[in-house]
Amino acid sequence: MNKILVTGGCGYIGSHTLVDLIQNGFDVISIDNNSRSNPYILLGVEKITGKKIKNYNVDLCSFDDTQAVFQENNDIIGVIHFAAYKAVGESVENPLLYFENNINSLINVLKCCELFNVVNFVFSSSCTVYGNPDECPVTENTKIKPAESPYGYTKQMGEEIIKQTVNSNKINSILLRYFNPVGAHPSIEIGEIPIGKPANLVPAITQTAIGKLPQMQVFGNDYPTRDGSCVRDYIHVSDIAHAHTLALHYLIDKKNISNADVFNLGTGNGYTVLEVIAAFEKINQVALNYKISARRIGDVVGIYANNEKAKNALGWNPIFNLEEMMSTAWNWELKLKEWAI
Repeated sequence: MNKILVTGGCGYIGSHTLVDLIQNGFDVISIDNNSRSNPYILLGVEKITGKKIKNYNVDLCSFDDTQAVFQENNDIIGVIHFAAYKAVGESVENPLLYFENNINSLINVLKCCELFNVVNFVFSSSCTVYGNPDECPVTENTKIKPAESPYGYTKQMGEEIIKQTVNSNKINSILLRYFNPVGAHPSIEIGEIPIGKPANLVPAITQTAIGKLPQMQVFGNDYPTRDGSCVRDYIHVSDIAHAHTLALHYLIDKKNISNADVFNLGTGNGYTVLEVIAAFEKINQVALNYKISARRIGDVVGIYANNEKAKNALGWNPIFNLEEMMSTAWNWELKLKEWAI
């Protein structure tokens, strides 16, 4: 009785979490309709773990189709819910798409958890819930300010929906607010496969370095930071993945203090966009073609984590440094070139 449903299992963080769960003794299944992911990534998961992953190509916005997966797998003991659209810029351009997809899918999964008595629920949240914070590092008790994008607002709403829901049933939940996941699995068998032009910094860096993009943009150099570019807390995706395994153990072992515990997942270090570019160029010996552009709507000035709560309660310790993040990201991009992806 250790089957975990991972929604969005073909996605970037979802696939790395599948690996970590399997390596820690869990049985896993995935739901992913591949609207924003590549099913090929599961072959990489299988190479790393030796396990073939069952993925259900289901749109979670369909309650009946979602329910059918739970009916077929009536031994699920926990759900990790990643499935969501996540591009800040796209959410600004098409907010209704984000509200419809991200909220309806969450509601349907929660309804199925309640219906099938699945009591352990881990939610993929985001540091975007903090909005533009007054000071850093942010703690789990930092005041929640208005979201800077519809994407961020769906995470705020998602957290609130979960908190209200678990008050009325037996579900225990953990809300993991991650900062900026980057890099690839050390095996270089899985990593991020952006659909279309990348919206996040590191895929933009690697795609520019390899020539997929002729030039990348740094959005703003007039922010009140060390060098004028935005500050973020970059965290290796494998460190993020392991936190989900620890969160599940935390719930299964009934260590949770409340029925909706919140944890920040970041390194606790803030790096500017220009510092990340410099680290990439140094570790990989690659010069990057970039230009400074105007600020982008939806971007906060700077945010990085206080991660003491996750360290103390979950026993979580991020182990990858910035150079390793940039190195694995570049090696993954080189592998994608070999595969012509």
